[in-house]
Amino acid sequence: MDNIKEALLYEKIEKNRVRCNLCFKKCIIKENEHGFCGVRKNIDGKLYTEIYGLVSSVAMDPIEKKPLFHFFPGSMVLSLGTWGCNLKCAHCQNWEISYEKYSDKIIDNSNFLTPESLIELAKKYNSKGIAFTYNEPTIWFEYTLDVFKIAKSIGLYTVYVTNGTITSEALHMISPYLDAFRVDIKAFYENSFKKITGVKNIDSILERTIEAKRIGMHVEVVTNVIPTVNDSRKEMDDLSKWIFENLGSKTPWHVTRFYPYQQFSYIEPTPIKTLEIIREIGEKNGLKFIYIGNVFGHPYENTFCPNCKSLVIKREGYNIKEYNIINRRCKFCGEDLNIVD
Repeated sequence: MDNIKEALLYEKIEKNRVRCNLCFKKCIIKENEHGFCGVRKNIDGKLYTEIYGLVSSVAMDPIEKKPLFHFFPGSMVLSLGTWGCNLKCAHCQNWEISYEKYSDKIIDNSNFLTPESLIELAKKYNSKGIAFTYNEPTIWFEYTLDVFKIAKSIGLYTVYVTNGTITSEALHMISPYLDAFRVDIKAFYENSFKKITGVKNIDSILERTIEAKRIGMHVEVVTNVIPTVNDSRKEMDDLSKWIFENLGSKTPWHVTRFYPYQQFSYIEPTPIKTLEIIREIGEKNGLKFIYIGNVFGHPYENTFCPNCKSLVIKREGYNIKEYNIINRRCKFCGEDLNIVD
């Protein structure tokens, strides 16, 4: 079947088992069994992806929806997701696709797109780039790599909307073809991270995010602020300091409002005041571009020049209403705004 291909990053170990080297879990998988993600299987002592080219969701989205606010602002991007995930977040918004494991059901509910046909689709709709999103793109690694190679050869930009669990080996393999690493840093403390995802190892995500930045990818960080889970002033203070020290003062940080869902249905929505306080904390710690998300019409969905304080990008939802930037700099004072276009 065209959707089943041998995995790129794994090693064979004793008793016909394999170790997957794609994400931080590094699953050891027995013969005829799957890894945690549910879409990579040990067949006769070799590891295979079962979702190559299987598309669960596809749409033309504004790049601001990812959200990416400093990367080709105002552009439209062909956005795709597949099935499965290597985390099981308690409040997952896309659980219908991310909680699924490989089965006849997902084959029946998928579109199969070769990398070449996906690129043709992007051309047809005048997309400026390709974004793998909706579920974790790392588990779709072989397909995303093949797509990105073609995309970059014809001048399209490339995006991962990711939970950051990719291994260093995988990140380096895809890095020549990956422009933007839009990462969820779901928490900064292990106990908070485990409440959200069910697992520990936040340090691995922080390390990969630093690595993506050092490689030269454009990095933007999203933290969904969940009351009683990851919203302590101390945790957000430490996270904002970490962003400043490791990613730089002009790294965009999106602090987004949580809404009750799934296993966290009992938790109230994040008070807007909490988001505003976190924004003030981040600003105090030196961050220049902190956005308040999931609050339509909030003043801090806009971009202000950190030097002259002028409004440089006015947004209304995902739409840009004003754009006062010339050559990636503030039109009014010339400040570098860390814009990629």
